[in-house]
Amino acid sequence: MRTSCFFLLAFGLHLSSAEAENKSAQKSVETLAREIKTSVVKVLQDGREGLDGLGTGFVVSRDGLIATNLHVIGEARRLEVEMHDGKKYEVIEVTATDNHWDLALLRIKAQDLRPLALGNNETITQGQSVVAMGNPEGLAFSIVDGVVSAYPDLVNEIPMIRLAMPIERGNSGGPLLDRQGRVLGLLTMKSAVTENLGFAMPVNELKRLILSPNPIPIERWLTVGVLNPKQWRPTLGARWTQRSGIIRSESSGSGFGGRTLCFSKSKETKQAETYEVEVLVKLQDESGAAGLLFCAKDEDHHYGFYPSNGKMRLTRFEGADVYSWTVLSEFSTDAYRPDSWNHLRARVEPTRIIAWVNGKQVLSHQDAALRGGHVGLCRFRSPSAEFRGFRFGKDLQEPPIPEVLANEMNQAIQGFIEGNHPPIQTLNQLLSEPAAARRLLSQRRERLERQSSTLKKLERDLHRHSVTQALTAELSKPEKDIDLMRASLLLAQHDNPEIDISYYLQEFERMVNELSKDPALRKGTGQAVSRLNRYLFEDLGFHGSRHDYANKSNSYMSAVLDDREGLPITLGILYTELARRLSVSHVHGLPLPGRFMVGWKEGPEGELQLIDVFNRGKALTLTEAAMEVSEAGHIPEEALQPAKKRDIILRMLRNLMGTTMDEDEFSGSALPYLDLTVALNPEAHVERLTRAQVRQRIGDKAAAREDVQWLLEHFPTSGPEEFRVRLDEWLQSLRD
Repeated sequence: MRTSCFFLLAFGLHLSSAEAENKSAQKSVETLAREIKTSVVKVLQDGREGLDGLGTGFVVSRDGLIATNLHVIGEARRLEVEMHDGKKYEVIEVTATDNHWDLALLRIKAQDLRPLALGNNETITQGQSVVAMGNPEGLAFSIVDGVVSAYPDLVNEIPMIRLAMPIERGNSGGPLLDRQGRVLGLLTMKSAVTENLGFAMPVNELKRLILSPNPIPIERWLTVGVLNPKQWRPTLGARWTQRSGIIRSESSGSGFGGRTLCFSKSKETKQAETYEVEVLVKLQDESGAAGLLFCAKDEDHHYGFYPSNGKMRLTRFEGADVYSWTVLSEFSTDAYRPDSWNHLRARVEPTRIIAWVNGKQVLSHQDAALRGGHVGLCRFRSPSAEFRGFRFGKDLQEPPIPEVLANEMNQAIQGFIEGNHPPIQTLNQLLSEPAAARRLLSQRRERLERQSSTLKKLERDLHRHSVTQALTAELSKPEKDIDLMRASLLLAQHDNPEIDISYYLQEFERMVNELSKDPALRKGTGQAVSRLNRYLFEDLGFHGSRHDYANKSNSYMSAVLDDREGLPITLGILYTELARRLSVSHVHGLPLPGRFMVGWKEGPEGELQLIDVFNRGKALTLTEAAMEVSEAGHIPEEALQPAKKRDIILRMLRNLMGTTMDEDEFSGSALPYLDLTVALNPEAHVERLTRAQVRQRIGDKAAAREDVQWLLEHFPTSGPEEFRVRLDEWLQSLRD
């Protein structure tokens, strides 16, 4: 506790005590307004129009640390802070962020600022008088008083301070203070029920964030979620980002009707060229509009094919406003699925445009007014939209499945539906050509709606089996040839079919290339490790998950790369794989009990040194590490040996399994992880036993019988006879 207080004081924070609180006289709203105004700031997002780019923050240290909400700063935006006297400072660093509590700390280059005193939200009482200052609807440095309506009040399972006071746009991130001028929380949201009700995040969470910074220089922050500038060129305002291979367009564009465009840099088409362009699109709201653009001479001259208000449109744009736009065709089609992903495809011929929705041709229109130019994505009006799977080429139609293969697979699928073929037999037949099989399954699912749930399960199982097949093949290679980064992404894809592994491998390759010419990497392992630490934990801000440690996202390498947050093992994989690709010797994962770490040596005979990647690369001695992971202060010798790559993946699987297993019963949601574990490690006796119990629980007695039979056949000769007898009795009960 003494260390924490010293650290806070070093940041220039003014901590209050209960004694001081009792003795302090309450101040008037007028006095508080005068005293705190110099410490409250506007937070501005450069490049955004109107009030969407305005929020509030407040000073928490003399040397330029500003507190606000994470949603105020968003991602990948250049930020400015404006003081009460109009002086502006560029944000030079995003010092810390916390998604769970919606908090952010910003750094500006300033000295001798006046920080607000941080109070203690545990002292809050219902009905307590409070004040808040912010920039509601752009009205700068406005103050309002009210009372605490309730504390804590759970909102999405987060304990917030409920306030009886009006909160508007621009207030977010502003301080909530008691009548002595101490911060109790940060204003976060207004109530959807009534105008005079709002919520604030408790200030104690801000204190904890200050103690655990993960600083990212603003130049790095500007790359978070940004579209690759070598592939895309957004225009007409709005916000375009990319995560997990999905492109998202938000806020209203600056074009007429909120129009915003994003040009692909893949190729500029020629005047008489025939080509096709396609994308999957999902609207946040069917009142919006978003889809494909093509034949784009510039941002005002192009075609658009997109859904709008439940109908499909083909529009020719020949100017900046609606008076120069021509709706060539507008129609309804049963091929379009509202509130879902829809596959749009357009073919441009010299005099004709043909279009498809979800594989069904819906349009053939004669028009040759615009040709050549760029292709890309378009969106109109304010609701956001998501895009994935954008492609451009001569002919994007999926090649027909050979008749013989289609007949064989259709027979297998039909046999499965009718119950004549067991699932494993069907899957073995389909795995010969997984992509073709998935196409046939999707087609059958659309035709036979009454059987869609059965086909969907088979499709999901096919995906998981194909990922299992790929992961098994990867881990069957010699140890030195296994690509652990690809294996960890395959594990994430096992749960999330939409994850684009190639996208994340490219992101990882970009990190490798960024460091590959750094001279520090060639000056010995010690200096290379220091450089890797700075790069991952200071330059890029990777850190251990502070909240919701058990969330599955922390075990998905794709999410770790997206959010720069993860478990010790996922951060350890990133660290060791980066070292391997950069030819940094003698760096490896260590399978310590309870916490995965990274070990390194200065040469093969050097002393083993440890890195706690969960705590931003903190260096530990063996003794310190032992105290971290073991109450007895001892690490088994085998845990200090380099972790095998197969064992690392199995350990990740156990982490995922632990998030799905209930304490009092076996959950069927754990079955995919049990299947994958047994596929990767057929000798996994404990997992086979658990799988048998899960299979019996969900009613699959035949599958449970297979596992129990295997356990009996592989029962160790030295095993207790009582357990063998129990297995025999169990097997008999499964036969009845």
